[in-house]
Amino acid sequence: MLLELSVQNLALVEACRIPFGEGLNVITGETGAGKSVLMGALQLIMGARADRKVLRSGSDQGSVQALFSLREPEAINALLEEAGFPPCEEGELLIRRVLRSSGSGQQFINDESVTLNLLRKLGDLLVDMHGPYDHQSLLLPETQRNMVDAVGQSHSEVKRYRDAWVQRRELRSQIDELQGDEAAMARELDLLRFQVTELDEAALQPQEEEELLEEHTRIGNAQNLMEGLHLGIQALQEAEGNAFDALAAARRGLDSLQGLHPEAEAWMEEIDDLQSRSQELAASLQLSADRCDSDPERLYELDDRLGLYSKLKRKYGPSVEETLTHLERSRERLQALENREATLLELEGKLKHAEEQLASAGEQLRRARAASAAPLATQILEQIHDLGFAHARFDIVVDPAEAAPHGADEVRFRFAPNPGEDMRDLKDIASSGEISRVMLAIKTLLAEHDRIPVMVFDEIDANVGGEMGHAIGRKMSTAASTRQILSITHLPQVAVHGAHHLAVHKEVQEGRSFTRVRVLEGEARESEVARMLGGGSGIGLQHARELLEAAAL
Repeated sequence: MLLELSVQNLALVEACRIPFGEGLNVITGETGAGKSVLMGALQLIMGARADRKVLRSGSDQGSVQALFSLREPEAINALLEEAGFPPCEEGELLIRRVLRSSGSGQQFINDESVTLNLLRKLGDLLVDMHGPYDHQSLLLPETQRNMVDAVGQSHSEVKRYRDAWVQRRELRSQIDELQGDEAAMARELDLLRFQVTELDEAALQPQEEEELLEEHTRIGNAQNLMEGLHLGIQALQEAEGNAFDALAAARRGLDSLQGLHPEAEAWMEEIDDLQSRSQELAASLQLSADRCDSDPERLYELDDRLGLYSKLKRKYGPSVEETLTHLERSRERLQALENREATLLELEGKLKHAEEQLASAGEQLRRARAASAAPLATQILEQIHDLGFAHARFDIVVDPAEAAPHGADEVRFRFAPNPGEDMRDLKDIASSGEISRVMLAIKTLLAEHDRIPVMVFDEIDANVGGEMGHAIGRKMSTAASTRQILSITHLPQVAVHGAHHLAVHKEVQEGRSFTRVRVLEGEARESEVARMLGGGSGIGLQHARELLEAAAL
């Protein structure tokens, strides 16, 4: 559940901290008091795009913060861990967004800086928000279809159909390519033959270029290498005053110390070791000098080969690997074009099989949808009856249709609000009040099929008369037994059913407007309900008490 929402320097709100409780939380207030600011703040928490215009006038920075308590944090923790963040401690999740006039905003989860994309993913798991115009989405065929699939848990059937659709689409695309313009096909064949021949003759190898470069560097530097090696050999053995002669003279000098100094023998052994090592080093340098290759003809060959690599990479790919990949693709395409007739026959056979698979998958998906549509319609109708449509009828039709990416059928929600009326598609229902109540019925029912903990209704009771307010309030209260619900409402008949009542009001101080939020209880709540009824004293207050007492029964 959402424990607390804090807002600073957004629109009319300078600083506001709003506590929420379990069950149904109703939010009331006069038009323009700032209720929409609270919903906007919650949308920011869910990852909505931020507009610098929402900052309070004169403020360079604003923020919104929400504290959630999660009874089942597994899905949230899995998402956090996948993104490389630690899980929630003791089921508490803190989300904070900072907005700046410079446009450089930030978002934090449990004080860790995160991306806006991760925030949106978390928002989808935390809050299900419905505004006064969200019922319009209910009129879309894809929305109705997705509801039937969600309730029927037809995930495997949907996936099987989608895979079959993609397979058929790819085969059709391949066939279309082979059945293209003859002149264009001939030009493509000539180009492919040239490219494959050129690359085959080049016989590029993945590691060869690197080896050629090493050899080119070695041969190109051979002269400098040989000069350095000979200087080392001369210094060790050949030049006047070389190291070997100097060590020999040192040995003779130490030999004269035999019997005169106790360490003379050890020194002699060290001199012998140095002489031996200098001979070995000189031999190693000489061997390298003998192997040193400074052949200019080989250098020209290397230049030509490396030039070929550079030319082909410029034409076919920035690397040898991508050039070789281009060769394989060109060879496959060339083979397909040269054997076009046989390839077409093979592809058409595969296409026929794919269409059979698609038809079978479409039939299975249609049966699954039809099987879940009937009980879903019955359950929705029960909810609709609770909302004042005692004699209404509702059904869900699943009709065969031309194969499309979503299936080979059409799902339609149909509704007749009054006796004697014909069933009509929801999109043909003119009354927004009727559609709003149908949407509430459906959302209340579908809430039992998802695990989103917080549901928000932002004035979805707009265009609904007071007579229906009690039914809507009772329905929300019932739905709130399994999840937390936040409802912004102008109907006192809805407001009295809240387990918690918050009132938003606007104050003017020193020429500036400020939005305040109060938790209402007792007489303060009676006064707010009376205001909503149109009278703040006397009969209005008595009526408010009666509504509150009736709602509590």
